[in-house]
Amino acid sequence: MTTNPETISTRAGAGKPHLLLDPGMDLTLRPMRYPRFFDRFKDAIKNTWTVEEVDLHSDLADLAKLSPAEQHLVSRLVAFFATGDTIVANNLVLNLYQHVNSPEGRLYLSRQLYEEAVHVQFYLNLLDTYVPDEKERFEAFAAVENIPSIARKAEFCFRWIDSIFQLRELRTREDRRAFLLNVICFAACIEGLFFYGAFAYVYFLRSRGLLHGLASGTNWVFRDESMHMAFAFDVVDTVRAEEPDLFDAEMRQQVEDMLAEAVECEVQFAADLLEQGVSGMSLAHMREYLQHVADRRLAMLGIEPMYGSHNPFAFMELQDVQELSNFFERRVSAYQVAVTGSVSFDDDF
Repeated sequence: MTTNPETISTRAGAGKPHLLLDPGMDLTLRPMRYPRFFDRFKDAIKNTWTVEEVDLHSDLADLAKLSPAEQHLVSRLVAFFATGDTIVANNLVLNLYQHVNSPEGRLYLSRQLYEEAVHVQFYLNLLDTYVPDEKERFEAFAAVENIPSIARKAEFCFRWIDSIFQLRELRTREDRRAFLLNVICFAACIEGLFFYGAFAYVYFLRSRGLLHGLASGTNWVFRDESMHMAFAFDVVDTVRAEEPDLFDAEMRQQVEDMLAEAVECEVQFAADLLEQGVSGMSLAHMREYLQHVADRRLAMLGIEPMYGSHNPFAFMELQDVQELSNFFERRVSAYQVAVTGSVSFDDDF
């Protein structure tokens, strides 16, 4: 982004009041206008982890004993992971950073970009470990072009990236509405639905005693994604408080339509993963779970549920809290930067 020095000095000068989406580049952290964003940044630092901490090699014996249907599920899941976080990182760089006119907010977005890079590295290690054949690894990275169910999700993501790519400043009401829809899409539909669908397959396998290495790494990714989503909804809430007229009945309908399309994209992906018949996980239950998650995202926006579906997966209500707590406690003994506690998969996230 090309920034006019006059714009910088105007915004960084005498603390001139502005709205979060006003054009410019506010540079001053004092007085701090959005301390909630800074708190998110500090919380993210506490959740620092590295890919080297996750032992995926312990999964190799499990991979060898999976049924053909389970092998297909894992293959498709890994193919989605190969590029999923890269797409999110692209939207951060191309669209979000330049329009959130808050130094505290940009601190968090910088941290999020780092975390997306860690996730990309984690999934690269996952492919290198799970898929030793170089040709098969190449095919996994090309899944956004060659596997229809993944291509559909990628097309959905790229369409929303492109929706505001040409905007360099949010001058008009329509520009700001378009930006809000992009933020909601990536928070609610992509990080909050596509990835949560993927997490369900991982924890389903762990509930059957399989692929604990993958699940351990996913614990960290889950915490990161939950924080990414929370920050994005903080941005949405802030804009709605500052400019309440933006979020009207038309936008509510657009959000509902967007989430409904995302659910159908993810159901098509589920049909692909489960097409060979995976014992213990049906397409009907997966659709119900995705609808349940979509309703939760709507609730975070103060919108009535569309589906009224319940979570059919007991393993996602509270996934082995004791093991997860021990996982974090083990890390505290070795690292000063750490988070203790457990994750409930029935929280608002």
